[in-house]
Amino acid sequence: MSAIVTRIVGKYNLNPGMSTSDLSKYTSELLKDLADDRKRNQARRRLRDGFKFSEDQGDQLDCALDLMRRLPPQNMEENLSQLIDLVPHLQDELLNNVDQPLKVQRCKVKGRDYLVSEFNRDGDSCRSPWSNEYEPPSIESPLPSSKLRRLEIAANEAFDTYREMYYEKGVSSAYFWDDTDAFAGAVLFKKVGEDGRKMKGAWDSIHVFRATERGRNAHYKLTSTIMLYTITDREETGKLNLSGSMTRQTEADYPYDEPQAHIANIGRIIEDMELKMRNSLQEVYFGKTRDIVNGLRSVDSLIESRKQAEIQKELVSRLARREKDSNKSPAAKPNRSDT
Repeated sequence: MSAIVTRIVGKYNLNPGMSTSDLSKYTSELLKDLADDRKRNQARRRLRDGFKFSEDQGDQLDCALDLMRRLPPQNMEENLSQLIDLVPHLQDELLNNVDQPLKVQRCKVKGRDYLVSEFNRDGDSCRSPWSNEYEPPSIESPLPSSKLRRLEIAANEAFDTYREMYYEKGVSSAYFWDDTDAFAGAVLFKKVGEDGRKMKGAWDSIHVFRATERGRNAHYKLTSTIMLYTITDREETGKLNLSGSMTRQTEADYPYDEPQAHIANIGRIIEDMELKMRNSLQEVYFGKTRDIVNGLRSVDSLIESRKQAEIQKELVSRLARREKDSNKSPAAKPNRSDT
């Protein structure tokens, strides 16, 4: 991680004499390669010990992003607005680095739902992946090249099938854009579940990738974020608000012989990443939460718990007595035969 910090500090001639607002202009490039807390802690130590930056210079944006990761996703817009009021000089960096819950909008031309995010927004207009038009219309807003647009159309159809298989309902969208010596894109999924007033929740998946063609192979770098919340208010469980987000990164190389091969390769990486993140949520996060709740609150009655404890105690006592009696019994003498 020190190599990443050294490269960026040397590239932009960063020094401890710069203000926090000036340093914040370069944090997006730094953070894109530092996706987890371990890497960021190493980079922070390198800035502090190796280049003599102050704690405030190295930590302010990182602390703001760390705070946003720990706040409920369903209140992300409100919390982000309040945080920007506290540190207005970090507004651009926060807006570029904080993933916000996806919104659903209907394409007026094709009559199909699509997802609104920073990847298809330009000012107050949003581009529909189905019609490739901005709503409301915007003449100067960027559009993908014709070659990339054909790939984007095929990707939207493919990931719509993926959504139907894995999510059954919900909305998906894919957006591609040209990048230096490569192309990049975002694949988005959103599913909202509601059961009247007693239960509601949402799942947002944001997958941002960059594809670089290298001869007959293509190198893909993927950053995936999942935001999940579930709120229940039932007589059996009471009020429960379980929410959070997680981000993971991966890189892979796959064979590439035609443009359509990118869709299959990207789909494979996203499928593997979503499976790993689902398992992590289920086994680690939900499993840990369940263990904590079960330790704090018992769903069985106190009388039943006491009966089970007495039965268990009696079984242990009987097994101990049986083992003790078997140890006291005389050992059998071996038979001797005349030779």
